[in-house]
Amino acid sequence: MNIIIVDDDQLVCMSLKTILQADGEIQVSATGGSGPEAVELYERHRPDILLMDIQMGGGNGLDAGEEILSRYPDARILFLTTFSDDEYIVKALRIGAKGYLIKQDIASIAPALEAVMSGQSVFGSEIVTRLPELMKRKQNVDLSAYAIGERELEVIRLVARGLSNKEIADEMYLSEGTVRNYLSTILDKLELRDRTQLAVFYLMGKSGILDK
Repeated sequence: MNIIIVDDDQLVCMSLKTILQADGEIQVSATGGSGPEAVELYERHRPDILLMDIQMGGGNGLDAGEEILSRYPDARILFLTTFSDDEYIVKALRIGAKGYLIKQDIASIAPALEAVMSGQSVFGSEIVTRLPELMKRKQNVDLSAYAIGERELEVIRLVARGLSNKEIADEMYLSEGTVRNYLSTILDKLELRDRTQLAVFYLMGKSGILDK
């Protein structure tokens, strides 16, 4: 797994590089310290995952992530930050980031990278606890207009809570294959790209995806 780390604290970059490369499964191709540098490094190295801070001098990570994803929609971006601000969480989801972790939870970073590589979206435990509050603020969306059934709606709710396919399968007493089929059908019906956009759709309403 080749990754790039971008953080305006060079000590953080070097510490993360040392920790993540220790098991030999992760290679840090480059490090950077600003949003514009993140865009430049991504284009140069095309990493498997970009691990990036949000608040940085000289250009923040959210704007850089949005620019990268506008050019490379399949880019995997995982935000690592000290801020669990609701606005940051929502925008990270909205632009199509694959996850949002809190820096203090160092032990979760390597497993999160592996999960993102396997196609999942990941959120730190502190972020997951905020999702119910964000859900209370969601706009009203008439899912009947999209022919979403009750089982499909339950899958959407569980995706919005940050559950993996396996966890959803266990919760609903289904196979993982059935859950994948439900997700594929739901994404087609709602004309969404991935489970991250699906979470935003449910949490914020469809305009939350479109209004950037």
